[in-house]
Amino acid sequence: MSRSTLVVIGAGGMGQAVARRIGSRHRLLLADHDTVALDAAAERLRAEGYEVATQPVDVSSREAVHALAERAAALGPVTRLVHTAGLSPVQADVRAVLAVDLLGVALVVEEFTEVVQPGGAGVVIASMAGYNYTAALSPEQETALATTPADELLGLPFAAEDTFAHSGAAYSFAKRANQLRMRHASVTWGARGARINSVSPGIIATPMGQAELDNSSSGRYMRAALEGSNAGRLGTPEDIAHAVDFLLGPAAGFISGTDLLVDGGVTAATQAGHIAFT
Repeated sequence: MSRSTLVVIGAGGMGQAVARRIGSRHRLLLADHDTVALDAAAERLRAEGYEVATQPVDVSSREAVHALAERAAALGPVTRLVHTAGLSPVQADVRAVLAVDLLGVALVVEEFTEVVQPGGAGVVIASMAGYNYTAALSPEQETALATTPADELLGLPFAAEDTFAHSGAAYSFAKRANQLRMRHASVTWGARGARINSVSPGIIATPMGQAELDNSSSGRYMRAALEGSNAGRLGTPEDIAHAVDFLLGPAAGFISGTDLLVDGGVTAATQAGHIAFT
């Protein structure tokens, strides 16, 4: 019998931590847009004993995501999907953030609905930033973000590029959409006997997180958040991998369509007024 396939999209710090945490239980398919980073990550994992296949992917292209899903299914029954790929506000402009963080997630979830096996599970990495956007959306807009077919998402009037003042706003919007779409996706995945959830990390010690901390605009807010949070520290990629492992495993068999906030208490402290952004 062939081993089941774990697909990890995104070869950065979180993706590699997830691969190390659960990759030995599966045949691992690692995907990323950056082929240099992808090959380097795969070589490190192979040197550590993991069975790794790779495939470049542009998550904003349905054709590329469809090809990835087909490759995954060809390797063995697809029972686990973890989507970690994304762009942060300091890495990209509004258009790119919407293409990768909004459209890309929707395409991945739709295409892998067709190949995930009964008993399977998926996790999409969202962000605590999504919780900052809840008051900005009406119930009707939230429903549209959750249910609109992926190919029509960027055509929603309130998702138009020119409605966002900067990439940070587009990022928070996209991450809120990720959280919302998992609710709807849990129905379609459930019809196949599978589960899907999201994890919303806080400030994590990855190159992407460090770039945000070093940014003159976002950095001071993030440092204030860290100092005022319950944990009082940066999160690690392993913190996120532990949460992902839980949601993918049998202990979470009654959990689907929800978001797990893993931010060291930043969101709670902010909402309670314990963190002052001055």
